[in-house]
Amino acid sequence: MTPASVGFQCPECVREGRATVRQPRATPVLRRAGRRFGTVTVTLIGLNVAMFVVTAVSAGLAGANPLDNQYSPLFAQLSQVPILVELGEDWRLLTAAFLHIGPMHLVLNMLALLIFGSELERQLGRWRYLAVYLISALGGAVALQLFGEPGRPVAGASAAIYGLLGGLAVLMLARREDLRGLLTLLAINVAISFLPGVSLLGHLGGLVAGFAATAVVVLLRRRTELQVLGLMLLAGVLAVVALTVPTLVVL
Repeated sequence: MTPASVGFQCPECVREGRATVRQPRATPVLRRAGRRFGTVTVTLIGLNVAMFVVTAVSAGLAGANPLDNQYSPLFAQLSQVPILVELGEDWRLLTAAFLHIGPMHLVLNMLALLIFGSELERQLGRWRYLAVYLISALGGAVALQLFGEPGRPVAGASAAIYGLLGGLAVLMLARREDLRGLLTLLAINVAISFLPGVSLLGHLGGLVAGFAATAVVVLLRRRTELQVLGLMLLAGVLAVVALTVPTLVVL
């Protein structure tokens, strides 16, 4: 017999009772990550990683080193090339934001997205955060369309991530928090943007667009319909500028 809280139970009864108890299900890894870091942030990271894998495989099939995924035919079709956008390939304005050149570029950007994106998603909520992210990416693309080299391919999530930093600055200003730490981080990253091969224009464009988009959300808080309208208007203006204003060739 087995001691119980009241009296005793036979071993057979104990086994039968245990068999009827539903065992707790293990929570999937992605769901746990979404709860901790934010569903949208984890999804964006997944999309970026998936695009890197696809372009790496494409590069390998084309005879190049898979780690040199920028030589992939698919990469060439999706990266932002200002002159090709002017010729009607407008999808490049956003698809380029989900491409990365080599694994190190991917890892650094995804780490930054995990850190800053999860915080902004927590404070803004899912759809507002996603809107800020996409508008920031579009803002970086607009800057490249206006002032970038017409034939130079550009790719990366950096513009969107700079936009997240701009969004965090808006939230800190609204709460009157000390901005010195964030400004120092921005200054360091802007300095890094002057290195060869790094797109300063895209970073600054994303920063300004993210700041503006988050300002719309904060200024129109508790008025969801106006937030939607304001964000759509901002995105529309950026898209029109990117698709209609000719690229300025800076010598």
